[in-house]
Amino acid sequence: MPVKRKLHMVYADEQGRVFDDPRYLALVRTGEQLTPPSSDEWIPLPHGATLVGLPDSRALGSDPGTGEVKALPSSCQAVGALLPQGYTRLYLPAYFKAADKPPFPLFGYTAVGFADGRFYVAAHRTDEPASWDPLQYTQEQTAERVAELTAAFPANRLYGHLMHCAMSYECVTARNTFFQRGEGALPVSSTCNAACVGCISEQDEASGFPSPQTRLTLRPTVDEMVELMVEHLQKAGAAGIISFGQGCEGEPATRGSEIAQAIARVRQQIRTGYININTNAGLTHQIQRIVDAGLDLMRISTISAIPAHYDAYYKPRGYTVASVEHSAAYAAEHGVMVSLNYLVFPGVTDQWDELEAIAGLINRTGIRLVQVRNLNIDPDYYLSRIPRPKSTPIGMLRWMKELKTRCPNLRLGSYTHVPDWFQTPVV
Repeated sequence: MPVKRKLHMVYADEQGRVFDDPRYLALVRTGEQLTPPSSDEWIPLPHGATLVGLPDSRALGSDPGTGEVKALPSSCQAVGALLPQGYTRLYLPAYFKAADKPPFPLFGYTAVGFADGRFYVAAHRTDEPASWDPLQYTQEQTAERVAELTAAFPANRLYGHLMHCAMSYECVTARNTFFQRGEGALPVSSTCNAACVGCISEQDEASGFPSPQTRLTLRPTVDEMVELMVEHLQKAGAAGIISFGQGCEGEPATRGSEIAQAIARVRQQIRTGYININTNAGLTHQIQRIVDAGLDLMRISTISAIPAHYDAYYKPRGYTVASVEHSAAYAAEHGVMVSLNYLVFPGVTDQWDELEAIAGLINRTGIRLVQVRNLNIDPDYYLSRIPRPKSTPIGMLRWMKELKTRCPNLRLGSYTHVPDWFQTPVV
């Protein structure tokens, strides 16, 4: 339900405690612009969300009488919400930060306000969050399952690597592998054919922020891949998914030959479940090889279908947006359910030219699902590295409606789904 009254601004003190300031109204940010949001763009803080202070920032609000922007003292940090899976942010937090301060850590910060005794966020639910709730697995339960699987497959280094992801990062996909349900993780590559500005597993010192994850260093064998794949697909059942391409690795298609071999061998042993790849889809010849081996699902990561924007963020090595389109079209033509892992950013994604470009890509290739994912990055850092937006943003809620209007066969969600999901009514 939309909030019925205007929201107070929110800030965090030097001890990290979060307060509202009833003197000022909440402001939000889209791209570089500050704006007051409308009531239908707020929802109560969802289960699983976390409130965090934005380092070295000052919270901004607006005077309810004059509309003038007000900055709180430097001891009052701006606050952002980190949303759980299944929710798409509509606005960024409003804040001031000096240009000489380091970038924020790599998270997707969402605007927060306060009214009627509760916190609200500028967000929209785009999928069912329950299956990706990290609280479904306790540390104790996870430790037990990790011990069981690593003991059962002591020579398989993949389980050893995923143990760290499951226990230290609390990665749901890694935990799924040990609990043998849903979408399980299968990282295979330490190298990449892109150098993404917001890469979460590899950053150089010049970026000013550390990677929140450690990239895979081992090179799993085909035998190790097959063993883990068969084990997961047998136990996870008809709706189980095993996925190449995780946040702790580079581009899986750099090992296209080995992935194709693994898929072919697995399908000789078991037909149930689904094999997925999360990829930038730039290596078209390798994607074709993987598709031909029996791939079921493919999720292509992108930030834009406009070459200048795409190249500025991904910094592709030896491929272009046209390569991505060729890969998507080939997969869809050969029966693979193709989706986009679309990294969205309020004030950029919802530009008209961005909308028209991504809608064209979707309609030309047969993409069935857009997984709307919040881009994890410092807003100013990102905006300084991409082409400057050319028009006034239309708003993320309207962007979703316009995209579905232009792509009538498209579903919006937040993560990978099996084909049966596409037959369920849109809520």
